[in-house]
Amino acid sequence: MSTGPNRILDEFAKLMTDAAGAAQGVRREVETAFKGQAERVLNSMDLVQREEFEAARDMAAKAREENTRLAARLETLEAKLAELTGQAAAKPRSKK
Repeated sequence: MSTGPNRILDEFAKLMTDAAGAAQGVRREVETAFKGQAERVLNSMDLVQREEFEAARDMAAKAREENTRLAARLETLEAKLAELTGQAAAKPRSKK
């Protein structure tokens, strides 16, 4: 059994090790509680998840591209129709 200053230092080191372990446990519990509370608040706010937002954004971008492509095709077809029927070409539609 150790005596004197070594025993005191050993006990102090053990106490510090135990305190550090307890502090880490408390930290994990606080983080878990905070994350749970934050998740409940965010869920009650009716927010969309990033993945859903990005999917909707990508779909909207594709729809805009398709709309632009179809508008150009429609103008070309209307011009050809006007040419075939002998009418003046219709004015291009204004973009909104």
